[in-house]
Amino acid sequence: MVVRRRKKSRKLRGRSRTMGWGRIGQHRGSGSRGGFGAAGMHKHMWTWVVKYAPTWFGKHGFNRPLTLAKEAREINVGEVDERAEKWLAEGIAKQEGDTIIVDLSKLGFNKLAGRGKITKKLKIIVPHATSRAIEKVRSAGGEVVITGKAES
Repeated sequence: MVVRRRKKSRKLRGRSRTMGWGRIGQHRGSGSRGGFGAAGMHKHMWTWVVKYAPTWFGKHGFNRPLTLAKEAREINVGEVDERAEKWLAEGIAKQEGDTIIVDLSKLGFNKLAGRGKITKKLKIIVPHATSRAIEKVRSAGGEVVITGKAES
């Protein structure tokens, strides 16, 4: 084990003018700074880097361009069921027989999720849908038309 050569608390020892740092400018000028900014991070400040900023150096991961990342705007089956009558009244949805046809992509949604209960017979046109959502719509007597690729 390494012997501790200095006292644990070394600062401000003794109530004197210099506090133990001598009379001619110790701990005063730019020489005690160790350089400007991030100077010395690979040299004399390396122990600080290891302790407080271990990820300072090197590459970390990959940032995908935002143009490729498409935001999932999803709506749940229960919410579609609740809003179907309102959309019919506004002319957003159509009715063929007892089936209400809703095109979710025209409403700004790109995914149908499976939360909630469905009571109406709906035909939902959407780019993506979960398997649970498709199952719920079919069990209520409706259908889901997927214009994109199906997700689970």
